[in-house]
Formats: sequence, C-alpha cells, structure tokens
Amino acid sequence: MGSNTIRTVLAFDFGLRQIGVAVGNTALKTAQPLAVVAAKNGKPDWQVLEKLVHQWQPDLLVIGDPLNMDGSASDMSERAKKFARRMHGRWGTAFEMADERLSSFEAKQDMRELGHRGDYKDKPIDSYAAELILQTWFREQA
Repeated sequence: MGSNTIRTVLAFDFGLRQIGVAVGNTALKTAQPLAVVAAKNGKPDWQVLEKLVHQWQPDLLVIGDPLNMDGSASDMSERAKKFARRMHGRWGTAFEMADERLSSFEAKQDMRELGHRGDYKDKPIDSYAAELILQTWFREQA
C-alpha cells in the first residue's frame, strides 16, 4: 500500500455466536466499532455482512487471528482463516490476518473501566474487540 493511499478497512472479531465488526481508514489510522453480526456455530449471517461490505466498500478486510498464547494456531484460528477465505471468495476483497490474542480480554477490561457491568449478551463487546484488532493492525503497519 502506498503511503498516500487512503483505504477503508473493515475488521472482524470472529466468534462462533457473533462476529464483531469495526471500520477504519488508513489515512487517519482511526477505528470505530460498527456492528455485531449473529453467527450460528461460526456461520455468519451473510446478508448482514454483505450489506456492511456494500455500504463501506472496504479496500481491505482485517480478520482477528485467535492464536494460542504461545503463538501457535488454535482451532478457532483455523476457523477464523476459513471465514477470511470465504469473505475473500464472496467479494474478492483482499484480507490480512491480525494477531488478536488479547483483544476480547482487553475489550472487556476497557468496558469495565467505562462502567459496563453485567452480562455481555445484553451489550456484546465484539465490535469493540474488532476495533482493538484494527488499532493493533494500524500500529503494526507503522
């Protein structure tokens, strides 16, 4: 990517029941939570994802890679990569995997600091985890 190229990026925190989505751009290196998409055993609501991709027209998809703490691939890591390949197959959009080992933990910690209490089913943190994945990806690009 050229340093002057402004690109829209959608980031995803893959999960079996829900997938967090965040959006950002490479010019400002900013990210913001966007949506939480329902999934059944890792199979997302493709219609909702299609609407998001159509609306934001991303140049790149960044998918969180839930590696084991020692850096090795986990079962969820393989599923996240399969999700990334399916996204690419559907829309032809380039993708990159990004280490997200602590994104959900960090998102929960951040939400607690902001006064969030109780059940994450009522207020899912997945889109905030996707935002953290994208912020980490931006830092690593510098």
